[in-house]
Amino acid sequence: MRKYGIFVVVFMLSFALIVAGCSGGGGSTSSEPAASGEGGETASAGGTLIVGRGGDSAALDPAIVTDGESIKIAQQVFDPLLAYKSGTTEVEPALAESWQISEDGLTYTFKLRQGVKFHDGTDFNAEAVVFNFERWNDPKSKYKFEGDSFDYYDSMFGPENARIIASVKAVDASTVEFKLNHPQAPFLQNLAMPPFSIASPTAIEKEGAEFKSNPVGTGPFVFKEWKRSDSITLEKNPNYWQQGLPKMDQVIIRSIPDNTARFNALQNGEIDLMEDLSPDDLATLEGNSELQKFNRPPFNVAYIGFNLTKKPFDNPKVRVALNHAVDKKSIIDAFYAGQAEAAINPIPPTLWGYNSNVKDYDYDLTKAKQLLAEAGFPNGIDQELTFYAMPVSRPYMPDGKKVAEVIQASFAQIGVKVNIQSPEWATYLDDLSKGEKDDLYMIGWTGDNGDPDNFFYPLLDKDSIGGNNYSQYASEPFHKLLVEAQRETDQDARAKLYEQAQVIVKEDAPWIPLVHSTPLLAASVKVKGYTPSPTGSEPYADVYMEQ
Repeated sequence: MRKYGIFVVVFMLSFALIVAGCSGGGGSTSSEPAASGEGGETASAGGTLIVGRGGDSAALDPAIVTDGESIKIAQQVFDPLLAYKSGTTEVEPALAESWQISEDGLTYTFKLRQGVKFHDGTDFNAEAVVFNFERWNDPKSKYKFEGDSFDYYDSMFGPENARIIASVKAVDASTVEFKLNHPQAPFLQNLAMPPFSIASPTAIEKEGAEFKSNPVGTGPFVFKEWKRSDSITLEKNPNYWQQGLPKMDQVIIRSIPDNTARFNALQNGEIDLMEDLSPDDLATLEGNSELQKFNRPPFNVAYIGFNLTKKPFDNPKVRVALNHAVDKKSIIDAFYAGQAEAAINPIPPTLWGYNSNVKDYDYDLTKAKQLLAEAGFPNGIDQELTFYAMPVSRPYMPDGKKVAEVIQASFAQIGVKVNIQSPEWATYLDDLSKGEKDDLYMIGWTGDNGDPDNFFYPLLDKDSIGGNNYSQYASEPFHKLLVEAQRETDQDARAKLYEQAQVIVKEDAPWIPLVHSTPLLAASVKVKGYTPSPTGSEPYADVYMEQ
């Protein structure tokens, strides 16, 4: 049972997902490198860390992105007011040192860290915080540049006509006051999300629309260079406010879309750390004494979504029929090597509020055909449908195109023809947001903050249509439950509301939930201080190389 109070809060609302370990000697979280490593090896800071990932960033301004590849960079260059403890979703101070919450849950007062500088040398202060939040809040802001949208802000703090944040005020240079229109239970959890990191107002004013390619924050690393579809280079921030961090002089983040090529690069010493290891390569990894494995805590969902604005997906019987036509077990066996479980609900079972009483739609092609006939399609669907399959590997989807081909073959058995398309990643996300080119699509989500609201509201609420609600699902009963859950401060009561919401969304079937995966990462045994976060990305400030 949790209620808001008026206490100074340092670790409040810690809906912790405490963590999953890593093997091979990685995962140290000490603030300084040890004097020596195992076997007498000398551990030293400095040097370059090279990270391999599956795709490029869409943009480098965290306020305008929703994709994980962009967020990865944001966590190196920027800091939010609050952050998550290493390996968890427990809130801790960052640019804000402490905070107070009024008894009614409507006023949050933050004391800011003093003496912090942005990478351009300008001061971080209360006015900078106000500038950022006013930029995100105002849809007509002159700092909202052409083609940009603040989808995360709208998703987590309400659309323009229903904002949760009423005002943000600089009380003095080191104090910021937030006034809310109504209580929001996960408010602190939301503030710790990377999209709400504080950017340099001076840099935004100077760069304008180019800020998305030239980010300036207060983070442990300073942006140096972006070679599109190739690499992003970051350099140590020598004036970082956390003493002794970062430990590396430079971080290079390379885009290597093919899983096998990325793993080969790791084995050849071309990169030091890689994300999204293919489960097929797990045995090879575990047999190589020069490499180590990391398991990212499972906190995601991969799903097939239906575009509900297009026929025949305006008919719920068609959507349920296609749910019956997907063999999740075969997909897990073929592509995840057992490192996943079938998804039933939009949230993973590790998250509080999960409804274990909701039953999945069985893989049953006969039932699928029957439902299609009841929906008016006794001979299947005569039109060819456009199926967007992910062009990049993600933690929840190691090979989107191959998984799509399996689903395509299964659909064909019930008379549903789909044409698989996989445009470039940034285009893919833009197309899904507009909802014009796809009939059904593949995507996924990794939780940002340890709260169920972060799955349900941005992905499925009517307020998020035009953002991450790519299915354009709009259910008034579902919406009312989410709003009530946001305003309720008792966690047990909130859990019951989310359990009801899962019943509604299962019956309406805007998605085919596919899997919750346990993402695999790999690194050289020399990589130390690395702890995977359940949110899908983490700062590299603590990482160092054992020489």
